[in-house]
Amino acid sequence: MNNNDFSRRDFLRLSLSAGMVAALGNVMPVSAAVAGDYKALVCIFLFGGNDGHNTIVPMAPSEYSSYLAKRGGLALTGNRLLPVTTTTGGQYAFNYGMPELQSLFQQGKVAVLANTGILNQPTTKQQYQQNAVPLPTQLFSHSDQIVQMQAGIPNASASSGWGGRIADLVQSANSNTTFPTSISFSGSSLYVAGQTVPATNLQPGNSLAQYAMGSGWPQAAVDARANAQKNVALLGSSNRIIAAADRIMSDTWKLNAILQGASGGTLSTVFPSTDLGNQLKEVARFINLRSQTGAGRQVFFCGLGGFDTHSGQDYQQWDLLRQVSQAVSSFYQATIEMGVADQVTSFTLSDFGRSLEPSGTGSDHGWGNHHLIIGGGVRGQQVYGSFPILNQNDSAYDQNAFADTRGVLLPTSSLAQYGSTLAKWFGATDAQMAGLFPEIDNFSVRDLGFMA
Repeated sequence: MNNNDFSRRDFLRLSLSAGMVAALGNVMPVSAAVAGDYKALVCIFLFGGNDGHNTIVPMAPSEYSSYLAKRGGLALTGNRLLPVTTTTGGQYAFNYGMPELQSLFQQGKVAVLANTGILNQPTTKQQYQQNAVPLPTQLFSHSDQIVQMQAGIPNASASSGWGGRIADLVQSANSNTTFPTSISFSGSSLYVAGQTVPATNLQPGNSLAQYAMGSGWPQAAVDARANAQKNVALLGSSNRIIAAADRIMSDTWKLNAILQGASGGTLSTVFPSTDLGNQLKEVARFINLRSQTGAGRQVFFCGLGGFDTHSGQDYQQWDLLRQVSQAVSSFYQATIEMGVADQVTSFTLSDFGRSLEPSGTGSDHGWGNHHLIIGGGVRGQQVYGSFPILNQNDSAYDQNAFADTRGVLLPTSSLAQYGSTLAKWFGATDAQMAGLFPEIDNFSVRDLGFMA
């Protein structure tokens, strides 16, 4: 991520301390019961630009024939396609790395949002090519698009993310807790940084124990070192960096006490031992502690890298989507075990999509992309938005769906609409949407309909 536009305050808020935690705020355990309408949003960011064209494939005969012609050597065929059918009879197929998500889609627990990306306003191909309307800055740049997708703002300068700003709006649901409510398990993430709610960055499986000061022999010496460290942190300093580090260290001890003392965090659901599997396992553990922490609304961020597939895409994307499918399926099963399947929604984001036409054994940077939304509260087994028609002889063919001749999708749904639909489900009001997504008033539809 390009963090060059962060202020020093934002850096202090988002930076890691002792490789573990940042900006926990004034963390204290509580005994209050969780709000009955607990909800969580879980963002799964696919770093590098996932190829949506080979994540979900159109399977109507004329469409699939056009797909084969345009995708060339990247086209998925035979047993590398996992067929799905929408509730209205639409024919598609998931990538062969996604059998678990194929099953969840057919169960109505997964929806697809087609051709979505960062936009200032509805934009036609002619407007884009003539630069006749405001466009997102630095299109096709990884670092800039990662910032924009997490910020929800179509330029590369932002100090808060749209997940964090949603958390800002629902603070009343967290009035009984000072436990972190906006958490990244994938390093420093702009997405979880609110304007008032601080971002918290944690490592999966790390309870924040200070082993360097808390182990050894004799015990008296161990206790003396630990107490000395705490006393140093309490001294205070006029140096802002030292003072921030002291606060983070103090908050770390408090959160460690909560995590170590909390019970009920163990689940029987088995998660894959992958990076994303470990992150989502930790999200599930934190959700399972909701009755002890008192949290009513929580926002989480997880991530998986490697999707910049300029070469060797077939195996590389299959392996990455396999990890996504297995981890997300386990997470959904965990929400069933916890009794909150309807109250937890996971969804994907990525830098951008990729070109439909191949570039050797890979694909190039694109714009619009297809995304997945998973959960019991999702109106699943449907494809929302405008899935691009590939057959130019089809009466529904729209050349505006592509920004160029290489099959770069020009988004027909905006990130602002995507995020607003999730924010509405989470508890934000229509009047609050412009504060979350400054460009939302440029779009006639704010709710894309994929949430119940």
